Amino acid sequence: MNGAQVHLDDERHLRKAIALADAARQAGNPPFGSLLVGPDGTVIAEERNTTITDNDITAHPELKLARWAAANLAPDAAAATTMYTSCQPCGMCTGALERSGLGRVVFALATAQLDSLKSASFTAGPRPVPQDGPALFDEARKPLEGYYR
Repeated sequence: MNGAQVHLDDERHLRKAIALADAARQAGNPPFGSLLVGPDGTVIAEERNTTITDNDITAHPELKLARWAAANLAPDAAAATTMYTSCQPCGMCTGALERSGLGRVVFALATAQLDSLKSASFTAGPRPVPQDGPALFDEARKPLEGYYR
């Protein structure tokens, strides 16, 4: 493999993620797949992209599994769990992964590599949405005061 040092078990799980990506594409969705593997090497959950068939822009496999892990795994179990995914997680999924408590993510294809496979019409990606703020600090802070202590 090119890139990061991975073990044979990592390669086996990445191949399963790639197979899930292929299944997603065969079902009419973008070709992305992911799975969660416990510390003993057991696959505990798997997902594929269903953004088209579910008509849900957030139905990325990484996000679905991060949400599942946060709801179903104890913190110590999550920390010992690895996500294998066919492609490097996007920003939305990365944010969810950071909050999920999962211990590790291993991906087969980097974002730059994915972009090199896209035609010019796809490389632009989503358009940034303008954000204005901050505003109303004194009012907005009231519900937050003391929450993060």
